[in-house]
Amino acid sequence: MKTVLSLKTVTSNVKPLVEDALAKTGGLLKLAPCWVPRSFLQPGKRLKLHPDDLYAFGLNRGGIDERWFASTTPAANENRTEDEGLSYVVAGDTRFTLAQAVAECGSVLIGKAIWDKYGKWPVYSKFFDNMGPIPHHMHQSKEQAALVGQEGKPESYYFPPQHNPVGNNFPYTFMGFEPGTTKAQVRKCLENWNKGDNGILDLSRAYRLKPGTGWLIPPCVLHAPGSLCTYEPQWGSDVFGMYQSLVEGREVPWSLLVKDMPKDKHQDLDFIVDQLDWEGNVNPNFKDSHYLEPVPVADTRSQGYVDRWIVYGRIKGEQLFTAKELTVDPGVTVTVKDSGAYGLTCVQGLGTINGQPLSSPKMIRFHELTDDEYFCTEAGAQAGVTYQNTSATEPLVVLRYFGPEVNPDAPEIGAYRKNTFA
Repeated sequence: MKTVLSLKTVTSNVKPLVEDALAKTGGLLKLAPCWVPRSFLQPGKRLKLHPDDLYAFGLNRGGIDERWFASTTPAANENRTEDEGLSYVVAGDTRFTLAQAVAECGSVLIGKAIWDKYGKWPVYSKFFDNMGPIPHHMHQSKEQAALVGQEGKPESYYFPPQHNPVGNNFPYTFMGFEPGTTKAQVRKCLENWNKGDNGILDLSRAYRLKPGTGWLIPPCVLHAPGSLCTYEPQWGSDVFGMYQSLVEGREVPWSLLVKDMPKDKHQDLDFIVDQLDWEGNVNPNFKDSHYLEPVPVADTRSQGYVDRWIVYGRIKGEQLFTAKELTVDPGVTVTVKDSGAYGLTCVQGLGTINGQPLSSPKMIRFHELTDDEYFCTEAGAQAGVTYQNTSATEPLVVLRYFGPEVNPDAPEIGAYRKNTFA
């Protein structure tokens, strides 16, 4: 079994290694699993990580409840390891971060438009997987995050059926506020922070989560993600503010509310309330504005595969990320073209991708390398990637997420209602 520990880590001059790997694979870079712990949450045990490795970072760091995909974004954890949150490329017997590869190869990997505008891969995706709900929280806007030298974070959710055989403790998500909620009510919740449960969920509405569906969540909108294992394409940032003081009997420290706000505002309750997008939070048509169901790209069922949009829509007029789910029937080979670079993970089945091994693992040890994750360059995506399902009985299913403004043909929110075929 090949492990991360058997690889030589390279920290500079990785361009020749990248070019060699791309030439051999038709534009693919193989990635190692990137595990991230959270000290304030309980792992949901559906990431396929071996149970003995759930606390591989140490009990004090918390359990591993996230796996990040094609990430060049550091995790904003206290006492984090130097490379926490950063995906590693595996090339032969060496490894180097995807961030370093992008820094040296730029547009060759992510495309000229994204490189010229952002100078980096500005998005990432993850699985987050918890036994219970996450505190009611928001992610700052671009303008708010800039006050503390960070970037804002819109995000999206898709609940892959393959990772949700059970719903765990609370498969419901509170989002926003009930229409008619006042800022004074929210301020009162902040005043009651140290009295126990500050009651902010009394002002909100919960939505039942359904595997195979998703949501698009703009910045500054409160949400308390429920206990389904979630695929989460998002902007490349880890900013947040937790507005709930107690979750399942566990304290949420005030520091997690204000960690990404200016220090002189940490006790300014009016400022903290005003961080919220008020119209967005009390939107009476919240579900219609944010709910997603898969939309097939085309009716290709007769060809033995279906590609579906699973994340789509715009935030304040911008397409910041999108995602697709490709299902290939047993024994079928198909070549799929895309407009831009993407990060890919295999969630079911066995096969190949441009002749490289592709499979969904049953169980993963903390340091183990897998064959379920790749990064595809823009040129590779546009030329077409060939997927072969080598199983005689099981579908091959992959999820792939894309960067900003590369899929102008993606649907708009609500498009699933017009879908005429499954």
